Amino acid sequence: MTPQFDLVGTVVTDMARTLDFYRRLGLPIPAGAEAAPHVEVALPGGVRLAFDTVETIRGFRPGFDPAGGNSRMSIAFRCADPGEVDRWYAELTAAGHHGELPPWDAVWGQRYAVVRDPDGNGVDLFAPLPPG
Repeated sequence: MTPQFDLVGTVVTDMARTLDFYRRLGLPIPAGAEAAPHVEVALPGGVRLAFDTVETIRGFRPGFDPAGGNSRMSIAFRCADPGEVDRWYAELTAAGHHGELPPWDAVWGQRYAVVRDPDGNGVDLFAPLPPG
């Protein structure tokens, strides 16, 4: 199965200020979300917009430095299952694309991997992990 475009993610330095900005543009961001390290908002059509703090990203990408040229935005594709994350990561890296973060089981309950497109943009591949 082909992965489905699902999410645009951005890394923020000030969650409260960022969420206020997007609320002013009409996004339905819940009250109190400012205290969260990760916030997702469903957009019309089913795509989600996600916001992560720099600290959250550094938790699984040590050395991440947005001031040092690391990408602060990425797009994400939902795979059918965890095995598909591994398969697509292998296929894309075998085709010569840079593997930023090999597949791993993330603490938030997803199999996750990151590759870079030809221009260096982050492309996340993910699938929910089975319960348990």
